[in-house]
Amino acid sequence: MAKLDRHDGIGMTSRRTRQRLIDRLRREGIRDERVLTALANTPRHIFVDEALASRAYEDTALPIGHNQTISQPYVVAVMTEILLAGNAPLQNVLEIGTGSGYQTAILAQLVAHVHTVERIGVLLRQARDRLYHMRLRNITYHAADGTVGLEQHAPYDGILVAAAPTAIPDELYSQLTVAGRLVIPVGEISKQRLVLIEREATDFVETEYDWVNFVPLITGKM
Repeated sequence: MAKLDRHDGIGMTSRRTRQRLIDRLRREGIRDERVLTALANTPRHIFVDEALASRAYEDTALPIGHNQTISQPYVVAVMTEILLAGNAPLQNVLEIGTGSGYQTAILAQLVAHVHTVERIGVLLRQARDRLYHMRLRNITYHAADGTVGLEQHAPYDGILVAAAPTAIPDELYSQLTVAGRLVIPVGEISKQRLVLIEREATDFVETEYDWVNFVPLITGKM
């Protein structure tokens, strides 16, 4: 698990503003202090365009170009909390949908190693630069089609998907370890549920959570 370099801002990007967001997430039900600490230590304003930096600590999704968004902090916190709720520390985690790199930064502070996959090359390069300057070194970056997972580094004890398929790809089931956890939004545009898949010795257990709104999980690379 990597140590984060601090990027304190001023005004609407200050650490005090960031802490107000953390206080709000705690009031809204986020209980895992590891997750709250990771979000408190992560300067969300560097993951968005400078023109949107003053809105970085609002609890809302924001555009990052290429028809993609940086996820709402509450949703990032919920997905991370669900992923970490198993009995053992996560060693090998797959993230599908690097996007801005914000969720990647949170994961990298909490698990041993993150493999992150992004189909849009320019977003992957931008995320890699941000995370490098934050001194997060336990991340491997892959320009690839995330709809089929990442077989060459499987199995994973955690998979987090930051885009929504209409049905969970079979490949993601097969790339989980026994006791592994997959957190994924599933459904059509504007009608998606957050789903947890837990792999048992001979079966998979599915649990549904709140309604969410993610960009679609799309095949191919750009």
